[in-house]
Amino acid sequence: MELSAYVESQKPHLIAALRQNLRIPSVEAPPEEGAPYGLAVRESLDHVLKTAEALGFRTENVDGHLGWCEYGEGAEMVAVLGHLDVVPAGDGWTCDPFGGEKRDGKIWGRGATDDKGPAIAALYALAALRDSGLPIRRRIRILFDCNEETGSLDVKYYLDHGGEVPVMGFTPDGEYPVINGEKGIINVRFSRNFTQTGDIRLLSIRGGTASNVVPAQACAKLACPEALAQRISALYAPMIRFTKTSYGVFVESWGVSAHGSTPELGENAIGRLLTVLDTLPLTGDLANSVHFLAETLGMETDGASAGIAIQDDVSGKLSLNLGTIEGDETHLSLTINYRYPVTKGYDDCAPILNARFAEAGFTRDSEVHKAKLYIPEDSSLVSTLLRVYREQTGLEGAPKSIGGGTYAKALPNIVAFGPIFPGEEVREHKADEYISVDSLMRNARIIAAAMYEMAK
Repeated sequence: MELSAYVESQKPHLIAALRQNLRIPSVEAPPEEGAPYGLAVRESLDHVLKTAEALGFRTENVDGHLGWCEYGEGAEMVAVLGHLDVVPAGDGWTCDPFGGEKRDGKIWGRGATDDKGPAIAALYALAALRDSGLPIRRRIRILFDCNEETGSLDVKYYLDHGGEVPVMGFTPDGEYPVINGEKGIINVRFSRNFTQTGDIRLLSIRGGTASNVVPAQACAKLACPEALAQRISALYAPMIRFTKTSYGVFVESWGVSAHGSTPELGENAIGRLLTVLDTLPLTGDLANSVHFLAETLGMETDGASAGIAIQDDVSGKLSLNLGTIEGDETHLSLTINYRYPVTKGYDDCAPILNARFAEAGFTRDSEVHKAKLYIPEDSSLVSTLLRVYREQTGLEGAPKSIGGGTYAKALPNIVAFGPIFPGEEVREHKADEYISVDSLMRNARIIAAAMYEMAK
């Protein structure tokens, strides 16, 4: 019997286990003893580990941060990295988000695709591989992680406490055919204190919700004499509104929201607001700050005016998003999210941007850097996974690089492989999340084949 037939024999057990776990609302909550990410997340982990034990696998619970099961012998280990924590359900569902309902050939619930479905599919794929009796020379470990959605602290804990690093592996938490490149991501906050002079004073400015979201709205309150307010309020600019007020002028700006990894698909409302403010007769530190930000960032998305417009043939251009801004009469702060190409590095962009802001009088308050991930197409891991995908689906496909980040960055030697097929509806983090039974089983067959090829 072929491996795919052994996978098919696990179908009813896989579906039942997934539906049971989907009924556990494993959203991060305050820590409790033995449950660093909340009791529901721990319950989800306990359920999977008990299921793995019942299937006859070796298991370990790493202090509630994550757990793993393992099959096989050998000095080397390959891994599949999945996670059991989920984002909050949110609004707009037409079914119980934690009901594990099965209808219309689909299994519904928060986490069905991201990432309980693929993670539990990996568990039953491993059972099928064991039952097939196919020989392997490396151990296969499935890590069931508990903190992917809010920081990946679980994997850090695993590594800090002696967790074994695989020689290679994948996470079914991305897309097919295979994601072998993920841009480096830098989130930085700059601020500046200033004094104001002249007829126009900034009372407040604000815009944006997060550094990695293109802001759709921004606004500023400007104090000025009535005659000047009258002239400013009569101005016109697209997607800008000037409103005369008792204190002066209220300026509103609108844009088009998009994910920070693809800012070119949106229109930055903060950049638009700064560009318009730069045309007003501002003076002193305020004028200098606004002019610098409008000229250096504005509505650009590639960092050209900031001097960091780098690119490569693998992943394309650096992307830049001015995500948030806030300020009052004496202080201004902003956050920027930018992502550099996979064959470049931190030193190719960050020192340049930081120096540019320092010269303009800004202080760097914080910076978080997630290094790029890039494993070449001709590597053993990427070529093996791509071959498995082609053999299992009959489809062609090439590795891809993305601006977003996946769980592959949590451990060395990992890439994202599945679970979303080309053309498939993407429902994770949205209402009515589901995975079709056909897609679930297709993933299980691919995962089983990929584990065998990595371990044989």
